[in-house]
This record gives sequence, C-alpha cells and structure tokens, in this order.
Amino acid sequence: MPDMLVRLYDLPDARPHVERAAGAGFTVRRAEPWDRDRMRQFATQCFGELWAVEADRAFNHSPITGFVATRGPEVVGFGVYECTRRGFFGPTGVREALRGHGLGTALLLLCLESMRELGYAYAVIGGVGPIEFYEKVCGAFVIPGSQVGIYTSLFELRAAESA
Repeated sequence: MPDMLVRLYDLPDARPHVERAAGAGFTVRRAEPWDRDRMRQFATQCFGELWAVEADRAFNHSPITGFVATRGPEVVGFGVYECTRRGFFGPTGVREALRGHGLGTALLLLCLESMRELGYAYAVIGGVGPIEFYEKVCGAFVIPGSQVGIYTSLFELRAAESA
C-alpha cells in the first residue's frame, strides 16, 4: 500500500461536508479528552488494535490531533494526524454501514486543515488503501517508490497476527 502526498495550501473547505454530516444527524468535531476511551474502543472494534494504538496517540498532544464523528453518544468515525510520524495523516475510519454521509471527507479535511494551521505545506497519507478517495477529495497523489514505506514493520506484524 503506497503513501500519498497532499498539498495543504490547495484544500477544499471542510465546512460543507461537516454541514452535510450534521444534516444527516452526525456531529464531526475535534476530539476531547473524554472521547479517548470511546474512540479507542470504536477503533479496536471496527479496525483492529493496531489502528487503535496509533489513534490513541492523538490524545498525547495539545490540542488533541484528531477529530471524531458521533451520532448521539456513539462514536461512528475518527481521523487523526501527527500520530505515527510528524506530517502524517491517519489512521482514519468510519463505521462501514455509515459510509456515504460525508463523514470520511469531513474528518479528512478537518485533519488536513489543522495540519496546515500547524505550518505544514504538505501532508503524507501513509499506507493508503482507497487511493481514488484521496485523489478525489483532496487531490492527493501517490509518492513514487513508496509501496513499502515506514509501515514495513506494521505490515509484518499484521501478517504474523493473521498467521
């Protein structure tokens, strides 16, 4: 899975996507300290312990380097940045049954806007699965030669867990 690069100085506005999600009954906002346990449980349940560990690191920063999507008290999605490496976005995920409401787009763009506010001109999206999503939403492009990247040991750990 390759890495992608996105220009942060050329992002679409997150607001229409956050408003679309709100119109469908969801809230997308920066995570708060009291979201930590619920977000970690959600990430573990829907995406596995490795993503949960990585996403949990967002709560070690001030401000917290992550956003959460909720419906009432239920966490239904998250997006984090500056967790694996500086200048990296991810991981991010939305409950599979709730995709298509703009939650993933809102989470992605809010995170990328926050990275731009930190002074980054570019962000790396590491170990990308849905390449077309990132190309369409934020104009990201695959970094040549990044098929393995910094996630080599993570992929080896996942393979060992699956065996």
